[in-house]
Amino acid sequence: MPKVDDVYRAALKQAAQHEIEGSDVRYLLMVAEGFSSPADVIYYRDREMKNPDLFDKWMKERIEGRPVQYITHYASFLLHNLYVDERVLIPRPETEFLVSEITERISDYFDPRNLLMVADIGTGSGAIARALSTFFPKWIIFASDISKGALEVARKNLEGTHVELLEGDTLEPFIKKGLKLDILVANPPYVLSKEEAEPIVRDNEPDRALYFQDSNNVYEKIFKDIHEVKKGPMFLAFEIGPGIEEMLISCMNKYLGKHTYEIVKDNLGLSRYLFVDLE
Repeated sequence: MPKVDDVYRAALKQAAQHEIEGSDVRYLLMVAEGFSSPADVIYYRDREMKNPDLFDKWMKERIEGRPVQYITHYASFLLHNLYVDERVLIPRPETEFLVSEITERISDYFDPRNLLMVADIGTGSGAIARALSTFFPKWIIFASDISKGALEVARKNLEGTHVELLEGDTLEPFIKKGLKLDILVANPPYVLSKEEAEPIVRDNEPDRALYFQDSNNVYEKIFKDIHEVKKGPMFLAFEIGPGIEEMLISCMNKYLGKHTYEIVKDNLGLSRYLFVDLE
């Protein structure tokens, strides 16, 4: 069998010819060989390959334009290993930051040790709900999605947790069950056009979860119906994208009543998160 380093170096040359990042090569090698991190590709470089044929197959798929997470069905999110496929978005560092911000901010609104009712709207892979259930085991968490396929993926990732899955559009399943919430988290579609998305994203990830539509404005639907599920003061946390700030402010002023909000920018200076204190 060839050594890991020999396969890795050859794959890097092949990747460069197709403008593929070296990080993708390390990711595929990591999963194919059962390593715990991409750094192990270097650390175990003198080890003989266990699965060279599988790695070669995956490299061909990456060259054909598939993301490494869909190829391996493996994505890491805040130390959780998640199953993903084309029915859900690939979890991203931006969403990890959203969860991290919730953990930092929540004590400004509630005692996080208490039993709190929480909704993860448009859960997709279940990444947010999975992370929150780990950080806050006393919380009662409901994760919803309109997509049956997404819920099937989320069910795999939420196995062994206390998260309950609901099927339906935005707050409809919560209203139907008569649930009253303390916290709402959502990562709705916010990309304004396909031209804004990178080709690998545009060609592989589900349109419904990516692109903002005026005719199906998830943010507005949530703000419009929020009082139907509001138990008392609420904390709302959203991932957003640049270009929709004025729409968000207009909808909040129209539907929310007494509230304060903060729009947080990412390290590129782009509007990326919305946090709302709803009285």
